Amino acid sequence: MDWVKIVHLLCVMGWMTSIFAVPRALIYWKREHARLGEFGPLGDLTLRLYRFSAGLGVIAAATGLWLAADWSWPAWVHVKLVLVLLLAGHYVWTGVLVMRAKRGDFRESDLFLRIFNEISVVAVIAILWVVVAKPF
Repeated sequence: MDWVKIVHLLCVMGWMTSIFAVPRALIYWKREHARLGEFGPLGDLTLRLYRFSAGLGVIAAATGLWLAADWSWPAWVHVKLVLVLLLAGHYVWTGVLVMRAKRGDFRESDLFLRIFNEISVVAVIAILWVVVAKPF
């Protein structure tokens, strides 16, 4: 079962990289698009990072559920799952922003994207606290 935990942690780390990096990359992509007037290299990189990390997120979720089955679902696991689902919703919303940006539609301000990026940090801190402290 240790190998499942290793795969889970590796995929979570990869998914987290995208969760933290893509909203920030959208700010720079927006600036690049304003300068070039077209889809540039930063847009391509952002899109590829988002797509790659989606697969890591799916593997992380599958291995996480596999591990949770062994823990007989104590209360803290329920809290963690709710927080992870909220983070997954944030990730899907990021995907919507990426797809719009691909079309050259940048509606959100830099400030919005910065705050949006920090929301994921708060969610990850909450998840880590629940997993480490197991308060319930």
